[in-house]
Amino acid sequence: MLTQLAISGYRSIRALTLGLRALNVVTGANGSGKSSLYRALRLLSETAQGRLVGSLAQEGGLSSALWAGPEQISRSMRAGEHPVQGTRRAGVVSLKLGFSTDDFGYAVDLGLPVGGPFPLDPEIKVEAMWAGQTVRPANMFAERRGPAVRLRRHATGEWRRLSTQLPPFDSMVTHCADPEDGLELLRMRDRMRNWRFYDSLRTDREAPARRPQVVTYTPVLASDGGDLAAALATIRAIGDRQALAEAVDDAFPGATLGIGGGDYGSVEMRQTGLLRPMSAAELSDGTLRYLLLIAALMSPRLPEIMVLNEPEASLHPQLLAPLARLLAKAAGQCQIVVVSHSEPLVEALRQGDDGATFRFEKEFGETKVDQDGGSSWSWPSR
Repeated sequence: MLTQLAISGYRSIRALTLGLRALNVVTGANGSGKSSLYRALRLLSETAQGRLVGSLAQEGGLSSALWAGPEQISRSMRAGEHPVQGTRRAGVVSLKLGFSTDDFGYAVDLGLPVGGPFPLDPEIKVEAMWAGQTVRPANMFAERRGPAVRLRRHATGEWRRLSTQLPPFDSMVTHCADPEDGLELLRMRDRMRNWRFYDSLRTDREAPARRPQVVTYTPVLASDGGDLAAALATIRAIGDRQALAEAVDDAFPGATLGIGGGDYGSVEMRQTGLLRPMSAAELSDGTLRYLLLIAALMSPRLPEIMVLNEPEASLHPQLLAPLARLLAKAAGQCQIVVVSHSEPLVEALRQGDDGATFRFEKEFGETKVDQDGGSSWSWPSR
């Protein structure tokens, strides 16, 4: 799992490093920077999909995604003796993202484009991948500077020049995973591609999860929840069927799930006192959303990391305690990051022994956090 997450120069985050654990909760007021952290994790994941530069361009380009405040906030600015204003820049314009695990670390440094036909596309200036949690020249095994990429030879440990013409919009993670000398790079790419995000589970009246669907092998719930019936049927077939029934009963005492309609069907819920099951089209938004969360968190093929943005949306307060238990159980099998506004959910999740809670707040427009676990982090130089 990720042990550290580092972000520099992204939106309201001027410089932030978090020490992560199995279950991580990010909370704070609106506008405190929670969404920026969520998006930063998505951008890191999209590096392994070849979509990093394109995603930033869709956000409005690097100039729209950069830290908007001054390069440094002086003591006199904080004391109100001088207005908050820009000064002569000492460093280059840069947006940096990175993480480390017990085994590997990775960092990418993006800067302003130099010419070219697409002014909104930032350029990848530097990338580095290393063994262990802290980057040092001795433990680095892949490095990109501008268009030049080099890898350490597997047999001798010497540097091997792999490319001198990598385009500024392509990452070495997707284009330089050589199976001989770049095996670690290949492994890390596959692991990053396995990260899973849920922030758009639909429960509106036209939500795909409410419609009948083909019930086929579906070990991973889609990002919009459109294959809910198939995902739940897969858990019942090859996952923990008993745990699924217990999770439903924990949230909705006495209720049971079924998949109606055969090979082309939808979710059905039987509840105490009703003579017929309720179809997915009839379920409330909160009930449907909770079933979507069950399908995501009880997947027979859990990822290394799952990130959920405001999972409590549209849930009744009585469902927050069962949701906390569901999240805590999933964190025993994969790393969980939860971004939440809900204080009851945050407090329920704080009870675990292997969790971390990060409370974000704004100070002079900058995201600050009450727990900082990144004292050992350092960035590769340009």
